Amino acid sequence: MGHLIEKLRVIQAEGRGIGDAALRAWREPGRERDLLVQSLKAAGAATLAWAISGWWLKDPVALMAPWVAVVLVQATVYRSLFKGLQQLVAIAVGTLLAAGAEAMTGNTLASVALVLPVVMLLSNWPRLGDQGIYGPTTALFTLTSSPVSSLTVSHRLLQAALGAAIGIAVNALILPPVHLRNVRENLSGLARATEDALTRMAEVLTEEDWSDEAASEWRRLSHSLGQWQESLRSARQWSHESLRLTARLPWSSRAKMPLLPTESEDQRWASIVAQVRAVSDTLTDIADENRAISAPDRQPLCDYGRLLADLAAACAARADLIGQPSEPRDAHTALDRALDSVERRHSALHKQLTDERSVSTATIAVLGTLLIQAQNIWYHLAPDDWPGTTPGTTEA
Repeated sequence: MGHLIEKLRVIQAEGRGIGDAALRAWREPGRERDLLVQSLKAAGAATLAWAISGWWLKDPVALMAPWVAVVLVQATVYRSLFKGLQQLVAIAVGTLLAAGAEAMTGNTLASVALVLPVVMLLSNWPRLGDQGIYGPTTALFTLTSSPVSSLTVSHRLLQAALGAAIGIAVNALILPPVHLRNVRENLSGLARATEDALTRMAEVLTEEDWSDEAASEWRRLSHSLGQWQESLRSARQWSHESLRLTARLPWSSRAKMPLLPTESEDQRWASIVAQVRAVSDTLTDIADENRAISAPDRQPLCDYGRLLADLAAACAARADLIGQPSEPRDAHTALDRALDSVERRHSALHKQLTDERSVSTATIAVLGTLLIQAQNIWYHLAPDDWPGTTPGTTEA
């Protein structure tokens, strides 16, 4: 009974997820709406291909046109064209080899046994990509669905070309997909994840006693930042591919496209993440009971935790600038306020560090490293005209 209740809960959760996705697709642009548009376009392309080949032309192998059309409404116009060429080659190879085998053997079973090993090997040819599988499937359709003749072979190839043309045309002419929004979403997500990592480290440093799970938590956060970076790189590649042909189409208007964050922002956050992970590694070494270095003083580490909290606030302001480029005033104010606080805390810690009478030797060694890493984060978060640190300098 409990197992059945758990299954019902899972089904209810999935139903709510579908409902929420449908609501988001209706309310605002996003991944859900993009998926809906592409799905409707694929269905429309297949319907149009069948209307031409099956209803109007009454072709005996009319299935080929909608079959190819529905597959070629790809995520980008460039991909539709590239995949279309691969698929046509695969279909042509499968059709012609099947027809040749039928002409040689005159037997369907013998032809299938003879052709399939060859086309299955050809389907793994790297130049055909993931479209190679259409070679063996087309060979099977050719040998089993109708009498094999020069007429049916030529019709099959012509219908495949017709379906490809319709699929590519629908994808390019009707709301051509442009994947720019994903770059901003992933860049903003990376900034939020960086904020979260700094906040978690700051919380632990300001506690009286560190928990045993602190080091593993920092490693988990570092791994999460790496995943966000991979997602951002993938989104950037998709955006470049989606603009390779779409931006040149006469019916595409760049004015209607969402603004794309510059690649310098990717580099900025890559540098910030590298320094955050360095802070995490240093703190992990401090938390290790078998460390080779002496433990630093508690109070300077608490103060450093407050510095990390200010850096997290600056990351949050940067994330707001990425997510809301049209309304940056509040985010700029928050960024300036956070950076002012960072500068004050950094100066105070640096002054404390240079006073050898107030801190231990272990604190000087560890905190000096941490301050350099924090200053590097500070430098990359600050605007170009920020009057604080200068490139390449370190105060600790």
